[in-house]
Amino acid sequence: MRWNWSQPDWPNFRYDRIAVEPLERQFLLSSGEIVGAFHHVADDERDRLRIELLSEEAMRTSAIEGEVLDRASVQSSLHRQFGLTADGAPSRPREQGVAEMMVDVYSTHAAPLTHETLSRWHGMLLSHDRGLETIGAYRRHADAMQIVSGRIDRPTVHFEAPPSAQVQGEMDVFVDWFNRTAPDGPTPLPALTRAALGHLWFESIHPFEDGNGRLGRALAEKSLAQNIGQPSLIALAHTIERDRKAYYDQLETHQKTLDVTGWLLWFAEIILKAQQVTLTRVGFFIAKARFYDQFRDRLNERQAKVIERMFREGPDGFKGGLSAENYIAITGTSRATTTRDLQDLVEMGALNRTGERRHTRYWLRLAETTISQGSS
Repeated sequence: MRWNWSQPDWPNFRYDRIAVEPLERQFLLSSGEIVGAFHHVADDERDRLRIELLSEEAMRTSAIEGEVLDRASVQSSLHRQFGLTADGAPSRPREQGVAEMMVDVYSTHAAPLTHETLSRWHGMLLSHDRGLETIGAYRRHADAMQIVSGRIDRPTVHFEAPPSAQVQGEMDVFVDWFNRTAPDGPTPLPALTRAALGHLWFESIHPFEDGNGRLGRALAEKSLAQNIGQPSLIALAHTIERDRKAYYDQLETHQKTLDVTGWLLWFAEIILKAQQVTLTRVGFFIAKARFYDQFRDRLNERQAKVIERMFREGPDGFKGGLSAENYIAITGTSRATTTRDLQDLVEMGALNRTGERRHTRYWLRLAETTISQGSS
């Protein structure tokens, strides 16, 4: 079997530019909508929104690799990285590392890509891992770098990357291409095309011992940010994680060919979906701020705890809605007090109620937030 990097024309990827053009136009339109949405957020709230978006991405990009992070620790680390007052939650090495990398990607998005950039990100991300031979540098081991699954004695090889001896040369070509195709480079590429090609190319070289998926998604964010002139803050990892199998299937398919139109179309659609997730989140964040402006001083301690827990579930809320049993579990209060508290929340307009008796469920009552391109 010939992997893409072993084919004679590597790394000259072939694709249908015309097929991707409508998606490129939609990306630019949606980018304008996201910029407009951020204008609705009060200046003193933007740091909090940025941390919420970045922490969710940190959680999801790690989840794609099967790693579960502690949200409070990630957010505490992000607060520190942005020079803000932390909330006192412990900042563990694993969470601190991914937070440090995310902030570096965010704050240096406009800078050209260098080998040192990638090494720095790798060092941040995996400084806690004592099992790796090489941290903060490209892999050097002689063993084949393979993506495998199945039994140890009968593994299925999904992909084999170039030997370690070739990595430096491969990365020299990649880094040069990344900078030449930037908006201010000599051969600029459209945003989605550049991000999709860059991600597939980087994952095909697989230059590090570990962390290549997370670094590759960080590179896609850097690429998009350069093309729109500011951090995109889109929910890329969140959207990929929701369809992780398709993501790995697409990578596997297109690491065997240099004809990558299918990959570009798939990855472009993922980015467009990620933009819509971000727009929904920004609208939810604005609605949350307005909710607390209206009700904060009217909630008792139990109600405040439950409302905070409901907001933590995000725009989709509790699956199936909040039940009285949920309320009791969160607050530890009696059923009679739960009934009074919930009725009070409905009467003040904080919650909507649906269903009857044991099917009764409660939902946050949020004001609709209209966000549009260029509004302020």
